Amino acid sequence: MMSKGKTAITPTRAEDYAEWYQQVIRAADLAENAPVRGCMVIKPMGYALWENIQRELDDRFKATGHKNAYFPLFIPKSFLEKEAQHVKGFAKECAVVTHYRLKQRPDGVLDVDPEAALEEPLIVRPTSETIIGAMFAKWIQSYRDLPLLLNQWANVVRWEMRPRMFLRTTEFLWQEGHTAHATEPEAREETRRMLEVYAEFAESCMAMPVIRGRKSESERFPGAVETYAIEAMMQDRKALQAGTSHFLGQNFARASEIKFQTGEGGEDYAWTTSWGVSTRLIGGILMTHADDDGLVAPPRLAPSQIVLLPVLRGEEQRPQVMQYLDALGAELRAVSYHGRPLRVEIDARDMRGGDKMWDWVKKGAPLRVEVGGREVEAGTVSVGKRSDAGRERQTLPRAQLVEQAAAWLDGIQTALFERARAHRAEHTRVIESRAELFDFFTPKNTDKPEIHGGFAYSPWCGDAACEDVAREQKVTIRCLPIEEVAAQGSPRGSACVLCGRPMRERAIFAKSY
Repeated sequence: MMSKGKTAITPTRAEDYAEWYQQVIRAADLAENAPVRGCMVIKPMGYALWENIQRELDDRFKATGHKNAYFPLFIPKSFLEKEAQHVKGFAKECAVVTHYRLKQRPDGVLDVDPEAALEEPLIVRPTSETIIGAMFAKWIQSYRDLPLLLNQWANVVRWEMRPRMFLRTTEFLWQEGHTAHATEPEAREETRRMLEVYAEFAESCMAMPVIRGRKSESERFPGAVETYAIEAMMQDRKALQAGTSHFLGQNFARASEIKFQTGEGGEDYAWTTSWGVSTRLIGGILMTHADDDGLVAPPRLAPSQIVLLPVLRGEEQRPQVMQYLDALGAELRAVSYHGRPLRVEIDARDMRGGDKMWDWVKKGAPLRVEVGGREVEAGTVSVGKRSDAGRERQTLPRAQLVEQAAAWLDGIQTALFERARAHRAEHTRVIESRAELFDFFTPKNTDKPEIHGGFAYSPWCGDAACEDVAREQKVTIRCLPIEEVAAQGSPRGSACVLCGRPMRERAIFAKSY
């Protein structure tokens, strides 16, 4: 077993945060790089996390009236050209299909067949507003067809020059909701409703506190009238955009000719929205909760919430220990946790007990239960909580574990959220001068580099030129909060932190992923 004080992950967060992140992914067996640069293979542990995210969100989408559909991976280039801002925003990220056939030489080499050129190039889906708009135009004829509330679970491709697993990859998995409404107020309400769905999910399931806010004009989704986002602070004090919801106005409806007959007999364009989250959320879980021993999975989303580990002192113990664990596993799976059976795994692999225990520490299982011959005889279990840094265990009656498992998991979930919220509060500051803002985001050669960086809650004049000044420091406006922000210090000034002109509103400035 690993000695106390030594960590499972090297380098540690303090030594090299970027490399630590990659090593956590490897140690937790979540994903690995694919042969195609910028792409990743999501392994069973990582995909189980994504499936649990899907289940929780899908239930919430359906509870708000949305239905799932699927739209093509390929989008005609002309569709993107219909909305000028949209195509400008995505043009540099698009993968393009121009031919439909290969030719093989006698030596086996494959060439693109020059006679198989497509009449029109196809774009590999970077997002689906344009092709879904084309279908909405066919399906919507009357106000009676509205609202139309759809969602799809899909993959998308955005050519990424600086990939990082889960955070930025050329191909990633996501969901994208698309809705059409008869009136502007209905569409705006939908935009805010879905933002709140994301925020509630992030906080209750991911145990990740978020700030709800609007994006500045320069940070909006291409073609949107308004973009809302939830922003979270990672352990290195950078921001992660964890979900977006867009009010598209009638821009895409005009481009796609989504018209309907009103109740008064006239004709109008629909008001549309779109909203989405992606496998980036897994990166958010890692950077919010993981430690120097590996992943710390929030119980609501953990692939295995409880892992049962046989501790054998000789093969003669195996039958009785496994029988005990099988029965215990059945009892635990009968327990309801937030409306779902507990996810319990029995790890019967033939490997040293200490190695197996540390494998599950690195994979972040919230509760580890060890059972050997002595526990079988006494009717007990030995329980370790991942939130206890993976080293401490307590022995208790088997029935007590079954009775208290759900409450313990809730306690771990709450503790993770409160720890993350305290971290954000500690590193969010009211900053009202340009010099202090730049100083806040400039690492110093001191013995306390942790005092630099985080969220700056500062007045802003609304001018994009000031945003450009901040970007020179690799700092951006993450959002314009629509809620109260807890920060060190209290807002006093009303002059823009960057130019000194009158403030229009307060913004969250941060470095980001």
